[in-house]
Amino acid sequence: MKHPKREKGKKIGKGEGEDQLILRVKDLLRDTPLIDGHNDAAWRFRKEHNNNLEAIDFSCDTSALNPLLKTDIPRLKSGCVGGQFWSVFVPDAWAAQGASLSVREQIDLVLQLVRKYPEDLELALTSDDVIHIHASGKIASLIGLEGGHSIDGALEHLREFYFLGARYMTLACSESNDLADSATGKRLHGGLSPFGKEVVREMNRLGMLVDLSHASDETMRQALDLSRAPVIFSHSSSRALCNSPRNVPDDILRILAEKNGIIMITFVNMFVREESRKHHALYEQESRRIKDLFPDDPIRVGEELKKWEQINPGFHASLKDVADHIDHACKIAGFDHVGIGSDFGGFRTPPAGLEDVSCFPALLAEILNRGYAPEDVKKIAGENILRVMRVAERIAERK
Repeated sequence: MKHPKREKGKKIGKGEGEDQLILRVKDLLRDTPLIDGHNDAAWRFRKEHNNNLEAIDFSCDTSALNPLLKTDIPRLKSGCVGGQFWSVFVPDAWAAQGASLSVREQIDLVLQLVRKYPEDLELALTSDDVIHIHASGKIASLIGLEGGHSIDGALEHLREFYFLGARYMTLACSESNDLADSATGKRLHGGLSPFGKEVVREMNRLGMLVDLSHASDETMRQALDLSRAPVIFSHSSSRALCNSPRNVPDDILRILAEKNGIIMITFVNMFVREESRKHHALYEQESRRIKDLFPDDPIRVGEELKKWEQINPGFHASLKDVADHIDHACKIAGFDHVGIGSDFGGFRTPPAGLEDVSCFPALLAEILNRGYAPEDVKKIAGENILRVMRVAERIAERK
């Protein structure tokens, strides 16, 4: 695969050199919206604040009130975010009692958030909406469903959520469901179920993007083969650099490029740095052991795990590690098929240099510094996901 010629970038140094690169990035983002594919702020509002938007003033810095949120309007603006996919997530386990009601509540939360801050946020339903909202100086707010369990096995729920504003759905989440096998769940279908295939076709008809983050390799391949519209990975990274089943192997990255889709690179330590993945696996193993020892004493379990973490502090990724994943995906799939899907709000410890949503320009400055042409930085920032949205919209119009 041939890639566009890269321009020679200046090496990032201290002081003016780094500042100048960030200024160059911010200049690029005046015309091109930076679109983040995945942010779990809505879940943080539910988990810590019972969906009460009055609990935190999103127009101010929220870091003291909710350190896990990593997101608010001032920091979104500082990070030059032009479009944000707000993830609508409810745990897989909730499917046993019916997940769709809770999904409606989370969609409503995002819509309330947009209504509460109309000077800064505006709902986007199409790629053109994103362009117009960004040009107006606001942040285009898009909705993505996380997990096929969201629809409770009913296409009417899928259609309802689309008309409420959802523009992508992740087929599976941590566990496999009645649509598809998850990367980290039991293999139930060998990929997509018959119902899952019906869902993919309906998503194509509606113009809703098929998201393959969290999917098993078999699900990835089958969905790529079946979908008439380009698919996305809203928050995944490269398996060649970090051997997590949540990441995307090179052969699928090549198919993704052939199908005109996009991988949006995530910032989660255990999906970015191999040492972090191994440490997390050991932590999970130790957690199970301690819970078996003290099944009725959660306080003791917490104390023992803290002791273990003090002895085994683990490894954290850095901004450069995330840039390595972008670099690798660009080399394998091409500059037209890579974006950014941070997953802020969905993990505890961010990579060094990517502490919150204000840090996106620093990441793109690192990419620029590695010799990427400005045109390719703009593609990674937002043009690629806009292209994918436009194609999905055109396919939906023809059906």
